[in-house]
Amino acid sequence: MTHVIAIQHHECETLGAISDALARSGIHFSHLMLSERSPDPDIAAWDGLIVLGGPYSVCRPDCHPRLRRELALIRQALDLGRPVLWICLGSQLVATALGGRVYRAPAPEIGWLPVRLEAAGKDDRLFQGLPHTFTTCVWHGDVFDLPAGAVSLASSQMTASQAYRYGDNVYGFLFHLEMKLDMVAACVGAFEPGLRGAGMDPDECLIQAQSHLSAIERTAATVFDRWTALVRSVT
Repeated sequence: MTHVIAIQHHECETLGAISDALARSGIHFSHLMLSERSPDPDIAAWDGLIVLGGPYSVCRPDCHPRLRRELALIRQALDLGRPVLWICLGSQLVATALGGRVYRAPAPEIGWLPVRLEAAGKDDRLFQGLPHTFTTCVWHGDVFDLPAGAVSLASSQMTASQAYRYGDNVYGFLFHLEMKLDMVAACVGAFEPGLRGAGMDPDECLIQAQSHLSAIERTAATVFDRWTALVRSVT
């Protein structure tokens, strides 16, 4: 039986569309929210690892002791060659684990924005045959330099690295392709002060979500179904 573990950082930032793909593939999964008192999971006992987004900054790991623990788990997963998928904060953690630099962006990038596939993305096993430009949820204040050995798969107008692959089975997405309407509503409610501070209207975020989600659902399902197939192929 194939099992995947997902590290979650905030109640509203769940697996979303990823959980649908896992269910379709018959892959069992568990959520883990690390705390200072919780034991570290045995990564070797799992067939894949997902690290989700959250309201933390990799730029200041001293402010969040659990991020240092997560970096150790990520390095273990990389050493074991496990298929891994990292979303937003997760992609920044992996970039850090691989020696890349994570830093504050000149301005937050928030909203439903176009993401463009790079040449490598158009030929990648997850994105091949999909639209070369798609509009998805983008919500971050930190960015990263592409780690040595990683391949850039997608970019946006503000951010050069929106997705990357390291080796054959490590994927990092800075954007939120996993978002569903209930998740957007929960995140808007949880992070409303930050949205307003970035000049965003929370109500407009929800209106945009209703407009764009139906168009991106098929792309999201294809990408995550292909990732679950990757997990099954190496277990």
